[in-house]
Amino acid sequence: MTKGLAIVTGAGRGIGKAIAQRLKADGFQLLIADLDAEAGEQAASELDARFLKCNVGDENSVAQLFKAADGMGSPLHVVVNNAGIIRDGVIWKLDSQDFDLVINVNLRGTWLMCREAAIRMRQQGYGRIINIASRAWLGNPGQTNYSASKAGVIGLTRALALELARKGVTVNAVAPGLIDTPMTRNLPEEVRQKLINSQPGKNIGSPKDVADAVAFLASEENGFINGQVIHVDGGKSISTLAF
Repeated sequence: MTKGLAIVTGAGRGIGKAIAQRLKADGFQLLIADLDAEAGEQAASELDARFLKCNVGDENSVAQLFKAADGMGSPLHVVVNNAGIIRDGVIWKLDSQDFDLVINVNLRGTWLMCREAAIRMRQQGYGRIINIASRAWLGNPGQTNYSASKAGVIGLTRALALELARKGVTVNAVAPGLIDTPMTRNLPEEVRQKLINSQPGKNIGSPKDVADAVAFLASEENGFINGQVIHVDGGKSISTLAF
């Protein structure tokens, strides 16, 4: 099968950009989206991709993104829902607006993207949807909103996999753990080192580690892995080590 179009959200930097780079190397035509226009345009220039500013939590913005995809001349084969935000804080100090914002982007945004992808992929009888969750779906202190949003993404992934299984479409999730990104590099060194020391291998992953897992799930060869969660976290999800 000829490689078609891949949409990657949150592709301006970090994990999303690494995913876009890998899919481009694998031969997909790229449409990348990000709320940060400057970062998105820079990434698109580097990748010879089309960029569209998109707020995945806004229904009209998502509709415009898929309208652009429809006009690019290639069948939509892959959608990677990577866009997400954090607003951390222990629950007694967390504003309800920060809960709503995280849920709106991370869960509702993923749902909106999945709905548009499902409409197209079920009609053509083929597709790969990969939702970027987080090891935090298992629970992280100070992240009741974020953990809830990512647990919701897992539930969404499993339900949608069942809905689309007979249509040649697979839906899976990748759950990264501690990854070397601009966000983790900006942590206080003491905090960053504690996180690394809590890893079973005392190490930190790279965006490429996540991109490689996504690339496999996005491939034509992956036809029988469906509704699953792949943890890219160095074994942290099965560890009993305390933070």
